[in-house]
Amino acid sequence: MVTGAATAQTKSKSKAHQPRCYDVEVQRPKQIKDQHKIAGTAIGAVAGGLLGNQVGGGSGKKLATAAGAVGGAFAGRKIQENQQNKMETVIERRCD
Repeated sequence: MVTGAATAQTKSKSKAHQPRCYDVEVQRPKQIKDQHKIAGTAIGAVAGGLLGNQVGGGSGKKLATAAGAVGGAFAGRKIQENQQNKMETVIERRCD
């Protein structure tokens, strides 16, 4: 009989303390996949070089292509940097 009473007591304790779970919105920085911003720099350089190549003629065309590539690389790097500095909102499940 004592074991039966102990079992009933254990069951009532486990029912009394059930964890209360809830969802919480949490904001955190986005995970950075390209820490050195190589993709943005490369894409910007190619795009800038292509645009610069459309300007001028002769040696001026070469200079415009080079300047476009440098400017595009800088712009692409800054664009990627701005995208990486954003926050993301995720839902986390928490229990007491």
